[in-house]
Amino acid sequence: MSKDRMNRILSLAFAVSLTPALPAQQSTEAAAENTEATAKIQGEVPRKTVRRKGEINFDDLKFDIEKGGEFQREMLTKEIEALNKKTVRIRGYIYPTFQREGIKEFVLVRDNLECCFGPGAAIFDCIRVKMEPGKTATYTTRPVAVRGKFEIDEFRIPDGPLLAIYKLTAIEVQ
Repeated sequence: MSKDRMNRILSLAFAVSLTPALPAQQSTEAAAENTEATAKIQGEVPRKTVRRKGEINFDDLKFDIEKGGEFQREMLTKEIEALNKKTVRIRGYIYPTFQREGIKEFVLVRDNLECCFGPGAAIFDCIRVKMEPGKTATYTTRPVAVRGKFEIDEFRIPDGPLLAIYKLTAIEVQ
């Protein structure tokens, strides 16, 4: 079993253990409210509240796509589409390059073990980041928080594969 799959399974198992059992006929909206209530009881900030404040994470950018499948814009959820052209803040890792300082563009990835170009990673596990004019970033092996305008913007090399679907014009990298 791949590490990526194992992590997804463990995350799912953890989430299921925190979510109360729901009646079979309960609506998706009611289920979301129930999950929000559970988070409040446990002292966590509910995801809806965090997203309203512009704080997102890579899980908020996930959608259903077959491994190796062709991306279609219709695959994106309405929640992802609602983020388009909004200012957000997301944490991740700067994908390493030879440049260490004065970085004007980089790829932000979910984690530092398997990036979006590695085996088993999905197209939604990376974001192209372009710094606003006059702003730069410095490479670090630690996680960073990037704030800026999020866009759904397919990026591919001419006559090549799709490399990314998300873009962030960054105001700051912390």
